[in-house]
Amino acid sequence: MTHNDPPGGHGRPAVPSVPAAAALARCVSVEPAKFAAAYWGQTPLLSRADELPDPAGFADLFSPADADELLSRRGLRTPFLRIAKDGELVPAGRWTGGGGAGAEIADQVLDERVLEQYAGGATLVLQGLHRTWPALIDFARDLGLALGQPLQVNAYLTPPGNQGFATHYDTHDVFVLQVDGRKHWRIHPPVLPDPLERQPWGGRADEITATAQGPAALDVVLAPGDALYLPRGWLHSAQAQETSSLHLTVGIRALTRYALVEELLALAAEDRRLRASLPFGTDVADPDAIEPELTETVEALRDWLLRADPVAVAARLRQRAWPASRPAPIRPLAQAAALAALDADARLSPRAGLRWQLVPDGSDRVALRLPDRTITLPAQCEPAVRALLAGPVTRVGDLPGLPDDADRLVLARRLLREAAVVPA
Repeated sequence: MTHNDPPGGHGRPAVPSVPAAAALARCVSVEPAKFAAAYWGQTPLLSRADELPDPAGFADLFSPADADELLSRRGLRTPFLRIAKDGELVPAGRWTGGGGAGAEIADQVLDERVLEQYAGGATLVLQGLHRTWPALIDFARDLGLALGQPLQVNAYLTPPGNQGFATHYDTHDVFVLQVDGRKHWRIHPPVLPDPLERQPWGGRADEITATAQGPAALDVVLAPGDALYLPRGWLHSAQAQETSSLHLTVGIRALTRYALVEELLALAAEDRRLRASLPFGTDVADPDAIEPELTETVEALRDWLLRADPVAVAARLRQRAWPASRPAPIRPLAQAAALAALDADARLSPRAGLRWQLVPDGSDRVALRLPDRTITLPAQCEPAVRALLAGPVTRVGDLPGLPDDADRLVLARRLLREAAVVPA
């Protein structure tokens, strides 16, 4: 593979960049290059509605009426809803139960119980909206493409004057998109910069409380259409103002250098020196006994790291990262109908957001790597596969590299069945 390969060939989705760029532009008031250089992972960024390209704000993504729809008519279950009050989660048993005849599952959200909690001052947290709400499914996919990272989207609905959670930090970066009402945010610098997921804020509650009593780095009220970027670790608390508040929190689950360390250590099991047992009778509680073993182990690890194979590390990171980002949904019935009706005049396009790699597999085969599987194909299929997955739209009869329409149809059917392409 060369640097001239299409973007999908290196594991990045081959989709138009315009929707992705537009999604990021909705969240930040600076150019993407400036955001990446001056703010990403470093410092908060407040973007007022009049600095962003969409004056209508974010209600097209998710509105209070949409929240009512989810809470009352969609058979919502845990964990797609959390409820918090006075900084504590309300046990799910207080607002869930059976759904009636034919839906006796015991953890369905009960709208009348949700009303009781919300009217009593509790905050509702609708979770995983990037998997359940159509507009946010598309937005999260486009924004994830712009950032090159997997995302999650939650909605927070807070009654007037209330605060769902005490000052805390998140272990992932977030965009806060204010949809409805106004919310007062107080932002303080980290007590632990760049925390990992295994380093939640609960273990540093005293430090957080002390820092939160000092001057805020940012003290603002977000109004509809405003956006706020917070790097992981920055302390924050938010309180609804004179009316109820609805905001979206887009969590960015970026891989870290520590992820590289984890994968390197996993691969280090291949080194016999690092698999060796400690000497017989070693007192592991005695620092003097451990010191020579530690020295030798560090030396062995250093030697191994100098020989670490980037290809092997990238393969492990791919297995970790790719499944975290869902491509665009497919329509199973329409996809099956397209399979049945496929002919040389059919037009196909790549599944938006699909990550893939096409690599040699021996002398006469190629391997198409997808997030959850690998497909092996004859080497002569490579130009046609690239044409289909690089898009935007390809007529089956125009696929290059194959001798006739019969072979083109076989390949097109395979990629349709594997949900790598969709009817245009």
